[in-house]
Amino acid sequence: MSDALYISATGMQAQQTQVDSIANNLANLNTTGFKKARVTFEPLMPQALPVASAVDAAVPQAMSYKGMGAAVSSLSADFSPGELKQTQRELDVAINGAGFFELQLPDGSLAYTRQGALRVDPHGYLASGAGVPLSAQISIPGDAESVVIGTDGRVQVKLPGSDELNDVGYVELARFVNDRGLKPMGDNVFLPTEDSGDALTGRPGENGVGTLAQGYLESSNVQLVEELTSLMVAQRAYEANSKVLAAADEMQSIVNNLRR
Repeated sequence: MSDALYISATGMQAQQTQVDSIANNLANLNTTGFKKARVTFEPLMPQALPVASAVDAAVPQAMSYKGMGAAVSSLSADFSPGELKQTQRELDVAINGAGFFELQLPDGSLAYTRQGALRVDPHGYLASGAGVPLSAQISIPGDAESVVIGTDGRVQVKLPGSDELNDVGYVELARFVNDRGLKPMGDNVFLPTEDSGDALTGRPGENGVGTLAQGYLESSNVQLVEELTSLMVAQRAYEANSKVLAAADEMQSIVNNLRR
C-alpha cells in the first residue's frame, strides 16, 4: 500500500474517533454528573530512511525519519468540575471539589461515581440513582421524616415524635492519584485500574477530597462552544486527510495507466 494512502487512512480513523467522542459529549450536555471524554493523539512509529549523498562510503550514512500517520493514544474522562445547581431535594448531594462516591456492586467489588442523585433502595440503604448502595452501608429508617447530610458527610435523620436528629452514618469520598486512568462502565460509573491506582478514602473535607452540598447536583462539564469548535477542527482535519487519500489514489491510477 502507498505510504500516502496508509498515512491519510490512519488520520481519518483518528479524526473519526474524535468526532464520535464529541458527539457523545454533546448528547450528554444535560446529563447530571457527566464527565466529557478527551481524545489524545500520537504519531505512529516513524520509518528511518537513508539520505542520499555523494560523501565517502566510509562515512556513516545519515538517516531521516518519515512519519507514518496518527493514532489515538488514549480516550479518557475529563474530571474537571461541573456547575452545582440547586434542586432542593434532600437526597440530591453534589461534591464540591475532588472525590467520588464509592458504590458497592452486587458482586462485592467497588465502583465510583460523581452522580449524586441518591435514593433509598428497597433494603433501606442509601444508594445511587441506579439503586447501587453506597459502600458505607448507610441505613435510612423507613419512618424517617427527613434526612440531613452535612458538608462533612455526616448523615442524620429526624424520626417521628422527636425534635432531635439521630446519626445513622457517614458518607465517605474516594480519590485517585490518576483519576484519568479510571475505566468507564456506563451510567456515570467508573472502575479503578492499574493506571488509576487504588482508591484513597476519607471523610469529605479531609485527605484532599471536597465537601458535600445537600440539595445540589453537579451539572455536566461539557462546554457547548468548546465542543462545537473541536468538532469543526476535527471535520476539517478529516476532510484534509480524505483529500490526501484521493490524491494518492489518483497518482497510483496515473502510474497504472502508463504506456511504453
